[in-house]
Amino acid sequence: MTLDAAYLRGSVAGVYSVLHHASCPENIVFHFITTHSHGVKLTRAVTTTFPYLNFHIYYFNTNLVKGKISSSIRRALDQPLNYARMFLADLLPAGVRRIIYFDSDLIVVDDVINLWSINLGGHVLGAPEYCHANFTSYFTSKFWSNPVFTASFKGRPKDPCYFNTGVMVIDLWKWREGKYTEKLENWMRIQKRYRIYELGSLPPFLLVFGGDVEGMEHRWNQHGLGGDNLEGLCRALHPGPVSLLHWSGKGKPWLRIDSKKPCPLDSLWAPYDLFRYPSLFSDS
Repeated sequence: MTLDAAYLRGSVAGVYSVLHHASCPENIVFHFITTHSHGVKLTRAVTTTFPYLNFHIYYFNTNLVKGKISSSIRRALDQPLNYARMFLADLLPAGVRRIIYFDSDLIVVDDVINLWSINLGGHVLGAPEYCHANFTSYFTSKFWSNPVFTASFKGRPKDPCYFNTGVMVIDLWKWREGKYTEKLENWMRIQKRYRIYELGSLPPFLLVFGGDVEGMEHRWNQHGLGGDNLEGLCRALHPGPVSLLHWSGKGKPWLRIDSKKPCPLDSLWAPYDLFRYPSLFSDS
């Protein structure tokens, strides 16, 4: 997970939910990505909240992406740390093979070992896919009218489908072998020149991995609970079982709760809210 001041409350709730539902929480290692500007304060906050947590902190050099980020539909999507998920294979030790990447606006309500144990089937990345979504809408007409761009999907094992990058199981060894960070960066450079998408760090993942993802049960990412990227209106759960609740979109449960305007599903997040103490956010 990433750690930053704006989403720290969400990250802590996510960590607590993982630990709370794990059959062997002592076997879980957390890898947190942050920036030098807030690293010390955020590390102290995690240690204070979880004194016995097994975790490591890695510092992301934001200069790696600052010149490559294009403005998107929502300002939060333009933050450099939002792109750190592209560099996990470079940030984490070579001995770490499999990881689960989680966004900071979700809670797990199942034993995370069930997610960890999925068979990636030789794929680099596993995630719930949503093939009913309009895949073409994630890219501009400049992309779809250029045969060189659209040819990137040819030769994939299956047709590309939308997947949400807030929950991913990743084989870092295969990632490094395939030089996938370089492929993602290349699409960011193309985006700067041609403006082929509008949604931050998501579209490069769709371009590189779409049609080559190991699909997982939708229960592992009940996403969109934060509404859309403009208004953040309340939403209901998708039909089916739930193992993970994800407030992707503009509306975040801690902000809605603090404003006294919570959505019904925010009450499911509230029991994991350990960061209701202002002292943890102080600069002292």
